[in-house]
Amino acid sequence: MKPASAKEIRDELKHQDREALLQIVLRLSRFKKENKELLTYLLFQAHDEETFKEAIKAEMHKDFSEINKSSYFFMKKSMRKILRNVKKFSRYSGKKETETELLLYFLQKMENFKPSIHRNKILQNLYDRQLALVKKNMEKLHEDLQYDLNLELEKLG
Repeated sequence: MKPASAKEIRDELKHQDREALLQIVLRLSRFKKENKELLTYLLFQAHDEETFKEAIKAEMHKDFSEINKSSYFFMKKSMRKILRNVKKFSRYSGKKETETELLLYFLQKMENFKPSIHRNKILQNLYDRQLALVKKNMEKLHEDLQYDLNLELEKLG
């Protein structure tokens, strides 16, 4: 079965009544964890972006503290998982400012991680790619915000 385009879905949703829309959303929330997380963000967290960012940062801090440091293999695997979550939550928000701040925090956590990520080529490449993405995203932000984030970026290196 080929899924309908976003335009077709939008047009069809316009013809649904309020109760039918409610049932569609509730049914959608039962299928995937990501759907439920997105609905949670939209209903409870979208109005307060700062609290959302702080919650994600706190979760990142916890995840970094739980990384298995016995080998670079486990460190790499854990950091990729954390980055995947950061990207997912950034997508929920849809704001470049939020994505940039969360990635910058991720890079700070990587930079301060012991043992150093700079001793491993794969982790160093992961760090460099995300740093390039942060710099690229910063160009699209407001000048005042760019200045503040540039100060944070300079602390990294």
